[in-house]
Amino acid sequence: MTLPDVEVTRGRVVPGRLLSLRFARGGGPGGQHVNKVETKVDLRVDLDGLRASWGDDDVARVRAKLAARLDAEGRLQIVCSEYRSQSQNVAAALARLQAILRGALHRPRPRKKTRPSRGAVERRLQEKKRRSEIKQSRRTPPS
Repeated sequence: MTLPDVEVTRGRVVPGRLLSLRFARGGGPGGQHVNKVETKVDLRVDLDGLRASWGDDDVARVRAKLAARLDAEGRLQIVCSEYRSQSQNVAAALARLQAILRGALHRPRPRKKTRPSRGAVERRLQEKKRRSEIKQSRRTPPS
């Protein structure tokens, strides 16, 4: 079965030749059907092959973010057995691969340090002073 290329983001494509599929019998309910048909999909991505097109930085980022999903050979592994149909599970695994890689490649914007304005600081101090006076007025006067 030849797999299509998976477009992760604009300019980031996982070639179909780097994907490998294996099938197994899916567990769970399904009666006799589950014992006869290999619907569970095991999709693996060769991350070393991605270096040529993606570069070392992006592949290293994917390896770091998705370390729990790597097998012993360092390939990204995705297992899907949601559906009773093999073709639906293949489509779901490819969609999951796209979402997982997109999330791993996302770089959050760096936080810019900000300071409160002088007016905000003054308002805060005025409120603190007001609360302090309210609490002082509740005290019993010293005898």
